[in-house]
Amino acid sequence: MQTLMPASPPQTLYVQVRRDELQRLKQERDQLKEQVARLNLMLQQAQSPSRASA
Repeated sequence: MQTLMPASPPQTLYVQVRRDELQRLKQERDQLKEQVARLNLMLQQAQSPSRASA
């Protein structure tokens, strides 16, 4: 039989990020958000003709 272990309490991890790293991460996040928005639009456009023909 398997012994159940009690769940450990959540832990907080503190990290240091330099200002230039933070700025780069924010820019990367913004680019990824734009890419997701473009891909979602492309997906909607690709699905809409199939709905019209169905």
